[in-house]
Amino acid sequence: MFDRAHSSSESNESQWISLSDMMAGLMMVFLCIAVFVMRSLIDERAKIRELAESYRDTQLAIYQTLQQEFAHDLERWGASLDKQTLAISFNNSDALFSTGNFTLSDNARTIMSSFVPRYITALTPYMDSIAAIQIEGHTSSEWGDQTAPEGGYFHNLRLSQQRSRAVMQYAHSLLPPTQAVLVRAKVAAVGYSSARPVVDANGIEDPDRSRRVAFRVVRDSESHILQILEEAL
Repeated sequence: MFDRAHSSSESNESQWISLSDMMAGLMMVFLCIAVFVMRSLIDERAKIRELAESYRDTQLAIYQTLQQEFAHDLERWGASLDKQTLAISFNNSDALFSTGNFTLSDNARTIMSSFVPRYITALTPYMDSIAAIQIEGHTSSEWGDQTAPEGGYFHNLRLSQQRSRAVMQYAHSLLPPTQAVLVRAKVAAVGYSSARPVVDANGIEDPDRSRRVAFRVVRDSESHILQILEEAL
């Protein structure tokens, strides 16, 4: 009887030891899985951070290149460079066109003859990361006292489109064939009417600065976002 009890006790102890070994083994497996998952997440975050930093660094590099190229010209042209949008705006387009007209003035032709070739050359190293270059026509919300606001908007829309197209056509004529091909592939003429007015600190529209022509770099953010998503999968 005692031998059977002793044998039964040893058997139970052996079963408990086996169970504890199994649990320890499972714990090690779970721990290895957890470490692997955490390591994968860290690697993915590092890749996403690297892509985001690359996008930011290229954005900054484009801004600095444009700033260095045109630093001495912007003020005398009545132009400004926006760091966030990478837009060079020729403020008060009445200096480039006569009121209500879309034919470039002699002053506008002089400015564009100096600006456009240097602008395209400065951006050429970054073209792989640029989705488009938009030549934007903007107007103020003003359009005669006898015109309803909605009618004025569409009158200005047509005018802003005509002005941006006129600038694009003239810009194209200034470039050698190799750069002209680049312009046709990347540059678009867009008219915004009075949809994007320039306002002062009190939110009041500044009509002179609202009437402008802008060259804006549109970054290829979509491909960067897709690349980040692919890296995260």
